[in-house]
Amino acid sequence: MARRPYVIGLTGNIACGKTLVLRELAALGAETIDADEVARTLVQPGSPVLAKIVEAFGPSILLPDGSLDRRALGATVFRDHEALRRLEEITHPVIVAEIRRRIAETERPVVVIDAIKLFESSLARDCDEVWVVTCTPEQQLTRLMSRNGLSEEEALVRIRAQPPQEEKIARADRVIDNSGTIDETRRQVRELWQEVLRKLGYPQPSSLADRDVSPYTAGERTDQTERRDDRDGTAETEPDAGGSPRPAP
Repeated sequence: MARRPYVIGLTGNIACGKTLVLRELAALGAETIDADEVARTLVQPGSPVLAKIVEAFGPSILLPDGSLDRRALGATVFRDHEALRRLEEITHPVIVAEIRRRIAETERPVVVIDAIKLFESSLARDCDEVWVVTCTPEQQLTRLMSRNGLSEEEALVRIRAQPPQEEKIARADRVIDNSGTIDETRRQVRELWQEVLRKLGYPQPSSLADRDVSPYTAGERTDQTERRDDRDGTAETEPDAGGSPRPAP
């Protein structure tokens, strides 16, 4: 029987910096599972999940090509807690099942699950430790407005639809402060990664990586390091939350 991988849960509220951390971990050699990417694959036109969403919310949440109109759906669920609950009842079980399938099939010794609703779903129980990414509320608001092209009111609706950051921090094993520079965040990630490898008995901190950590520039902070994290806002309704209508390059 294959050895179970060591599972790290990565979470944090919208626009706090999860994607930057996830990319660093991927570059260091972790198998990464982006719950929003999983969600996108499960709501393709013709899928049973999309059919259930249309049944619950009507055909107005579809684009002319039959794909999910995330912006239209987000406009509904972010302002209606009952609608959000209905959507989560449809999407969460299948997303969690797919994530668990991927964990079971991986050959990597370390897997990272990026899921904004890690604690709200049952995924936290699958994790050996949980990392939470944070920044200041002012930075979160500014980054979300810049990244998604939202007004302050629109951005605040999305932020307030999530539990306060403090609730995630209280349940974290490790906290990454993303309120400083990108290099400072990367340093924290590398230090925590080395701790994990030492715990697993790897003598060389970089032994799982087959390439150098990719560089980032300060300009990527709002536009690129999290550009897949919810251009339209709707993926914040999935257990990953962070969705984009297009995959990151």
